[in-house]
Amino acid sequence: MDDVAADQARAALDAAERARRRVADEVGLPRGYWWGMAAGWLVLGVIGDLGPDWLVIAATLAFGAGHSAVASRLLDGRRRTDGLQVSADTAGRRTPIVVIGMLIGLVCVTVGSAFALNADGAAHPGIWSAVLVAAIIGFGGPELLRVLRRWVRA
Repeated sequence: MDDVAADQARAALDAAERARRRVADEVGLPRGYWWGMAAGWLVLGVIGDLGPDWLVIAATLAFGAGHSAVASRLLDGRRRTDGLQVSADTAGRRTPIVVIGMLIGLVCVTVGSAFALNADGAAHPGIWSAVLVAAIIGFGGPELLRVLRRWVRA
């Protein structure tokens, strides 16, 4: 070990850090999670526009409870696939906070777009805003999470 020069040791440490970051970039939630959430979002939008108040409340509570049950198992981001499971230190401990913040942001987009569509006179603004957000979640959820994790260094 005495034969290792300082620059060789630095290069080896840098390579190890790059490899750790590549693995950490793979941390996330399974694709099925995102499509399930998109489907739930869409169902809530339809019920919100067409259903009675009691059903809206019941569906919202059911969605929240269902999401909590599923997310509590997946939110650490360490089990995106069966092929890779990383330690909590590699995955970062802020992923659940990022996902919850993302959900709050998506609720704001849903409500804001529904108000805008309603002001514009669109029929069923809740459904159309839910379609918009469901498409964002389904098609872009993993990429959105990856970008947000980078921004907050999670």
